[in-house]
Amino acid sequence: MHEMSIAMAVVGQVEEAARAGGAVAVTSVRLQVGELAGVVPDALSFCFELACAGSVLEGAELVVDSVRATARCAPCADEWAVGMPPQLCCPLCGEATAELLSGRELQIADVHWDEGPAQRRTREPISEER
Repeated sequence: MHEMSIAMAVVGQVEEAARAGGAVAVTSVRLQVGELAGVVPDALSFCFELACAGSVLEGAELVVDSVRATARCAPCADEWAVGMPPQLCCPLCGEATAELLSGRELQIADVHWDEGPAQRRTREPISEER
């Protein structure tokens, strides 16, 4: 199951960034996963929870945004949703010279964390003295 290695890589990258940013806890991680990336979102979520155990990400929510696969035909410039199984021949002219525009993504899009007390910026109270 390669979802475990993906989850561990995501946790490692986020943990490194979070610690460098002074985080005490990561609350959520948003991933963009293309429909042609070969990733099963439910399996990734399960593996993510296991990979987070004992780290600054423990208890973090994983949000997976699915990215639809699209292609463009070089000769006629038509664009279409590739779907699953992928349709890589142009539905308009039938040419097999498609350029894949999206659908292979596998990237960290957003991370939210709580900073430690020393990192929090607080406003000094305004003195009433003039």
